[in-house]
Amino acid sequence: MTNTASDQYAKIDFSPLDALADGEVVTHSRVRDIRLASGKVLALITLDNGRDHNRPNTLGPTTLKELDGVLDALKIRAAAGQIHAVGVTGKQYILAAGADLSDISRVESKDTARLVAQLGHAVLGKLSELGVPSFAFVNGLALGGGLEIALNSTYRTVDASAAAIALPEVFLGIIPGWGGAYLLPNLIGIENALEVVISNPLKQNRMLKPKQAFDYGIVDAIFPASNYLEDSLKWADGVLGGTIKVDRKHEPGKIERLTKWPIAIKMARGMLESRIGLVPKSPYAALELLDKAKSGTKAEGFAREDEALAELVTGDQFAASMYAFDLVQKRAKRPVGAPDKALAKKVTKVGIIGAGLMASQFALLFLRRLQVPVLITDLDQARVDKGLASIHDEIGKLEAKGRLDGDAANRLRGLIHGTTDKAEFADCDFVIEAVFEEVGVKQQVFGDIEKIVADDAILATNTSSLSVEEIGAKLAHPERLVGFHFFNPVAVMPLIEIVKTPQTADAALSTAFVVARGLGKSAVLTADAPGFVVNRLLAKVMGEAARAVYEGTPLLTVEKAFAPIGLPMTPFQLIDLVGWKVAAHVQDTMARAFPGRFFASENFHQLAELPEVVEKDKSGRVTGWSKAAEKVLKGAVGSSPASEAEILGRVQDGLAQEIKLMLDEGVVPEVEDIDLCLILGAAWPFIDGGASPYLDREGASERVFGDTFHHPMIKGIAG
Repeated sequence: MTNTASDQYAKIDFSPLDALADGEVVTHSRVRDIRLASGKVLALITLDNGRDHNRPNTLGPTTLKELDGVLDALKIRAAAGQIHAVGVTGKQYILAAGADLSDISRVESKDTARLVAQLGHAVLGKLSELGVPSFAFVNGLALGGGLEIALNSTYRTVDASAAAIALPEVFLGIIPGWGGAYLLPNLIGIENALEVVISNPLKQNRMLKPKQAFDYGIVDAIFPASNYLEDSLKWADGVLGGTIKVDRKHEPGKIERLTKWPIAIKMARGMLESRIGLVPKSPYAALELLDKAKSGTKAEGFAREDEALAELVTGDQFAASMYAFDLVQKRAKRPVGAPDKALAKKVTKVGIIGAGLMASQFALLFLRRLQVPVLITDLDQARVDKGLASIHDEIGKLEAKGRLDGDAANRLRGLIHGTTDKAEFADCDFVIEAVFEEVGVKQQVFGDIEKIVADDAILATNTSSLSVEEIGAKLAHPERLVGFHFFNPVAVMPLIEIVKTPQTADAALSTAFVVARGLGKSAVLTADAPGFVVNRLLAKVMGEAARAVYEGTPLLTVEKAFAPIGLPMTPFQLIDLVGWKVAAHVQDTMARAFPGRFFASENFHQLAELPEVVEKDKSGRVTGWSKAAEKVLKGAVGSSPASEAEILGRVQDGLAQEIKLMLDEGVVPEVEDIDLCLILGAAWPFIDGGASPYLDREGASERVFGDTFHHPMIKGIAG
């Protein structure tokens, strides 16, 4: 096997990929010569698709073939002594967002999928074979193939203001297939590479900031945005002239490859098995590639990536991931049922009823995103002061981390105010409650505030499962009330369920959607039904787990039974996170609303009173009941344990039944909205595509209602 990309891939016929180029937004490779201060000439390639920065550069077949021709021409010029280096950068704010996923998702055969990987390797691999050094000037967003352009180059700099740097492929059910899985660990060491390639994608697709990329050693230099390209060119000139030495302090040595590398891989495998089970394929495929990258040639590493990508691209998990990706990237940005945004009331001041933990989280989010005055209130001044102190403390933490400068932090402190005098709410345009989850309490606080605020002020309830219509039943103007259900933690979870009652006016609904967008959240419209979407379905999951326990099934057997679904937490981890009191309340609400379909138990309330219900290890895994919980459960559990398969089948069938009923009841317009809610509000795995594709694949839809959620049958969605 040869060691150069040009030899390895030179005889391959890439013409079958031409069919994927139909409709491709081509990213052109525009070249200009730049004479450096030393007199040397650097040929600078600027990647540009001719669109604004809302449409990032992507790398489809036509784009890659054009870049291929440009690199061949530059290699000839380098051999002739006309240029001394090649640089690659992107249009403003963006290097490249990786492969064109719309192209890849149309691939149907393994042979074609392999060609996609091979074409990327063939072209990007030439960046290290030009006969002169290559420099990647990462001037903005660099994801997947965009970052792999940089990794295939000899040297790299980054703009300190670049939006994000990442290899997110594992999040989408594939692997870095254009050099990333081989080149990155050999550049920054195995532990750092495991973080970037596997851990970050599995943490809600976490990405790197430029400083982190520099600290890891992914890039060799970092420069401020104000003079980024000029500074990068000056630095490149220094490297070419030998006055600047590039120190690769994380590059793995022989000892790391022999000792630390296999240990790190073994630990990572154990962590994956405990956290995500064995169902997701891409993390383990990436782990295998990273393991093998410790030895052998680059050509061998690229060939392994070709095969791994071909296998994954044609599998069910990638197809489901593309369905999920489409929901998050498109449907979430155009909420179905949202009224014309022109109807929205302009929000210039926000009122929050309550000053506890949830209210403080609301306040900080409204402050940071809307930059308008925010007023909080509670029953007494001590609670108000405690809430204000919490908000100020969080602002201080953001300032200490450098996420807010001093002026911005002081501005936010100046915008937050607390009071026990509700008369100060008179000029609030948008008022949201964060009080005890009880209808009477919410009715009272809204009744009091309605007498104070303007007739067209919007009232919003953050209830997680109560009837919004019932909460507004005593209002003089129930048409102004909307459900505005956040998920915890408020700053992190991207979903808001916006709940419409039969009385809700379009102006109130429109305002809610505009505010949600302003907060940086994705909003989904739901009808006023118990539990709305996410809590109704999670209550089914948690209820089936509790039912199995009360039948006599050991706790850890129940936890293990849910692993094939791939949720980020086991049922009792989830209950412990949301709180046993909250879980008991939700289960009661659902059992009352739908008798016989949801499991609830009085013991839930007894358990909720305990300081500790389950014991957990350092990684957060449930290891057993607490001694106090064992006492509560003694005599309450049966002697008919269920098997893992029985428990899984029951929860699958229960979810399929509830989703079908929700669609029949018009809780949401389409099943895609349910999947979007679960992906954004419950971190349902991308590789499942949400619940409905998973239930179709597992046969639960057919078992329950003799049909599937998705028509026609789509590979990876319904078989």
